[in-house]
Amino acid sequence: MRMHRRRDPRGVSRAAGVERRPPPGAPRRGRTDSRPRSAAQHARTDRAKRVVDIALTAVGVVLLAPLFVVLAWRVRREFGATVLFRQPRPGLHGEVFELRKFRTMTDARDDAGALLPDEQRLTRFGRWLRSTSLDELPEMWNVLRGDMSLVGPRPLLVAYLDHYTPEQARRHEVRPGITGWAQINGRNDMSWPDKLAQDVWYVDHRSLWLDARILLRTLWVMVRREGVSLDGHATTVRFDEVMAAEDELDREEG
Repeated sequence: MRMHRRRDPRGVSRAAGVERRPPPGAPRRGRTDSRPRSAAQHARTDRAKRVVDIALTAVGVVLLAPLFVVLAWRVRREFGATVLFRQPRPGLHGEVFELRKFRTMTDARDDAGALLPDEQRLTRFGRWLRSTSLDELPEMWNVLRGDMSLVGPRPLLVAYLDHYTPEQARRHEVRPGITGWAQINGRNDMSWPDKLAQDVWYVDHRSLWLDARILLRTLWVMVRREGVSLDGHATTVRFDEVMAAEDELDREEG
C-alpha cells in the first residue's frame, strides 16, 4: 500500500503516519513542562490566565498609551484615515471575532482592481512595524474583550479552518494569543506542519510558568527581529494554498 505523503511549504516531503516527535523547541523529556497536563490542571490554568490577561493588559494599555498615539499618528500619515486593519479570525472553539492591528500595507491595486501582492503593498514603515511586532498592539483590545489571550496560538485566517487535520484543529481549544510558543521558536520562518504542531504542543502543556517564559522570550525575539518572514515572502505562504497544491499533487500521483 502506498504511503500517503505530504509536502510542507518549502517542498520537503512528509509522510503521514510516521512516529510523532515533539515539535522543534519543545523542552527535553523529563522537564516538568515537557509532560502533558490533566484536564483539571488546564481548567485551573485557563481561569488564572484570564485574570492575568486582564491585569497585565490593563496595565500595558496605560503604560503604552503614548506609544499607541505616536504609532496611530504615523500610520495615519502613511496609509490615510483608516489606521486599523480589521479582519475576521477564528478564536476559541473556532468562533469568529474581529481582529484589530495597525495597518502595514497600502490598498494599491492593479488595472483590474485587484489588490497587488503583499510584497508590493508592504511599505518600509509597514515592514518595520511587522518586524518589531508593534502592529500587534491593538490586539490588546481583543484580549480585554476576551477574544484573545496574551499567550496562545496565533489567530490565523478563517479560510484555513477547513484544511486542518483533527489534530491541528485542536489549536482552537484555547484562546488565540498575541504571542505564542511557535512565535518564539521560528515564527514565520518554519513549515506549516511544524508551526501547527507547536500550537498543539502548547495546548497540551500550557501553564502560567510556560506563559511567563514565552512572554520573556518574545521580548528577545522582538529585539532581534527573528523569523519575521519566510525566505522570498513578505510574511509566509498561505496554508490553504499549500494544502490546495498538495491535493493537486495527490491527484496527479493517484
